[in-house]
Amino acid sequence: MSLNSTPSADRIHISIFGDTNAGKSSLINAITGQNLAIVSDISGTTTDPVLKSMELLPLGPVTIIDTPGLDDDSILGKLRTEKTIQILNKTDIAVIVCDICVGFSKTNLEILIKILGKKIPFVIVGNKADLFDEETTKESFYSSVVKQISSNVLTSNSVSSINDIIFTFSTNIDSVNKLKERIASLLPEKLNKKPIVSDLINENDTVICVVPVDEAAPKGRLILPQQQTIRDIIDKNAYAFVTKDTTLSSALNTLNVKPKLVITDSQVFGTVSKIVPNDIPLTSFSILFARHKGDLKTLVEGASYINKLKNGSNILISEGCTHHRQCNDIGTVKLPNMLKKYTGAKLSFHFTSGTEFYNDLTHFDLIIHCGGCMLNDTEVKHRISQAVKLGVPITNYGTALALMNGILKRSLAPFKEIQDLLD
Repeated sequence: MSLNSTPSADRIHISIFGDTNAGKSSLINAITGQNLAIVSDISGTTTDPVLKSMELLPLGPVTIIDTPGLDDDSILGKLRTEKTIQILNKTDIAVIVCDICVGFSKTNLEILIKILGKKIPFVIVGNKADLFDEETTKESFYSSVVKQISSNVLTSNSVSSINDIIFTFSTNIDSVNKLKERIASLLPEKLNKKPIVSDLINENDTVICVVPVDEAAPKGRLILPQQQTIRDIIDKNAYAFVTKDTTLSSALNTLNVKPKLVITDSQVFGTVSKIVPNDIPLTSFSILFARHKGDLKTLVEGASYINKLKNGSNILISEGCTHHRQCNDIGTVKLPNMLKKYTGAKLSFHFTSGTEFYNDLTHFDLIIHCGGCMLNDTEVKHRISQAVKLGVPITNYGTALALMNGILKRSLAPFKEIQDLLD
């Protein structure tokens, strides 16, 4: 993917599910116009999820995910199926591809039930339709789908939701275009997600972005949340003033206008809060992303549980990316040290990164998650809802660091309705 292309985390994720040899890979190659996926008559050719970024109007930038066959019952197949099920956690639109010769299988039904449970927009595809030209065959396939859903799925409107089955074969451009149009019509709610910061500022406002440059900073560039926040500011026709924490004082003195907002990296929250006057609103990139991708209210409530930690408490620290760990890494070093110092307790720490995340969270007393810049908002919301469902408090780096620096309430100044919850 080009350095100038939309980050994967900000793309709509369209996942293709189905049994082995249902024609998923051929269909994806036809949709993308590229030989992305290996096509073979050998069962189980696709062994791991394959991701491809493209543009699909009117959705815009999307990521297409080709998944292994659902009906592979070998030992490795079961592991692959588990990976496929995990893909649902980041799926915005699901496509279930069925071989029209085989019909709507038990495994198709099982994945549909999970899709309905997660309320993911979906479309069912009767593939290899070129093998049957008769309308009676298509009607029979449609009837079998309706019958299975009617007798097995106890979800309201589940039958009416599949009234537009698409029949395709990969060499027919018209049928592929019809499928693309149908997918594009399934506009997920995420298209209306909250902006990062642009709704908190006005045109011609000045916003200071505090960007520390330490051993963990990437060489020659800013980290993704900083880049995206700055872009959101300038798209608003406001002014982004970028400085390091060590030059913040002189930057404030240089400006001849009062900043509308100061946004800082959470690691220097304490230092920055002492420099920025109290009448200037202050927050962090991490807190902005908690609202942008997740549930800020839930994460703020979760931060309060830091004050309840005691000897033996189990804490999960989770990062959405798999960057190389530095000697003074925020997740594995700085946060644990701050938590031990702040609580005075002997704590037990557990770590995950990338796509890894525990299914069973019940043995944790608190989860502290990163800002999630490398995860799409569907997966971030899934992780938060999973914790809430199991009654496990969850917060993120920014809110946790703000609390431990004694400035959580101040850091929520742009979000009055949430700030008031702390009174």
